[in-house]
Amino acid sequence: MANKKLKIGVLFGGKSAEHEVSVNSARNVINALNSKKYQVISIKIGKDGKFDFSIIKKVDVVFPVLHGPFGEDGSMQGFLKLTNVPYVGAGVLGSAVGMDKDVMKRLLRDADIPIGKFIILHNGEKKLFSEIEKTLGLPVFVKPANLGSSVGISKVKNKKEWHRAIKSAFFYDSKIIVEENIPGREIECSVLGNEKPMASVPGEIIANQEFYSYDAKYAGAGSEAVVPAKLNENTIKRVQELAVKVFKTLNCEGMGRVDFFVKDSGEIIVNEINTIPGFTSISMYPKLWEASGIPVSKLVDKLIELAIERFKKEQKLKTTIA
Repeated sequence: MANKKLKIGVLFGGKSAEHEVSVNSARNVINALNSKKYQVISIKIGKDGKFDFSIIKKVDVVFPVLHGPFGEDGSMQGFLKLTNVPYVGAGVLGSAVGMDKDVMKRLLRDADIPIGKFIILHNGEKKLFSEIEKTLGLPVFVKPANLGSSVGISKVKNKKEWHRAIKSAFFYDSKIIVEENIPGREIECSVLGNEKPMASVPGEIIANQEFYSYDAKYAGAGSEAVVPAKLNENTIKRVQELAVKVFKTLNCEGMGRVDFFVKDSGEIIVNEINTIPGFTSISMYPKLWEASGIPVSKLVDKLIELAIERFKKEQKLKTTIA
């Protein structure tokens, strides 16, 4: 029995604009899982949201590799919690607040974590472009509040682009976030752990476009990853400290990738966290741990261990008053 293989259900696909990214990430996770230790069960969710959920009960641990709404926002985590199966990554609360850029930024601000200025707009709400320009300056970034992988994001420099951008963002969400432009280097740091998370070496994304768009990330349209990032020791230490603080503040567990801007002055601004970061062959989360001494095969082992560890602790909690 000691050598019995763990059954790992890799959950991927999903009803989100990031379906294809999820498929690619899942392929990399499956390749990294040691066939001597694990029996892999692939569970694909269609773009219509349909999947054979009866499989879930047959696995020992679920490894969700879902990006965006319906997978990374707490909805799938809630389902997995109800089915009483261990799963990799943040729980319901950490997933939900990590996905919603509005709630995330307010929590980070309350914890005295440095963030950029932002404005929230709900569908149907009107906001004069002149007011946006006065408050945030130009250019600004317009994003769906609940999405990732740079989907639906626009850089806005004038009134014409503003109307086009908000229309595009509202295609994907009923709430959008408008953020000030923060000139600086784009730095990313991976986090791993539950109660005592640790941070990887930071890496830098150099986009050969105006910003780190979806195409720059996944379609080979021009971005370069520098791992580890060329930063001084004090900046590296501060980035790592902030990454862990963000992770803890947002009630995250398992894994997360925290994204920053580092200004020429040395000031560090937190952009956001990604609670199910990409696991494709070019994704920063596994690359940063590789550079920190944890190859992807060991990384997935650790994530599975963390999932089981959390599950066992939760099982000890009382659920009745008797």
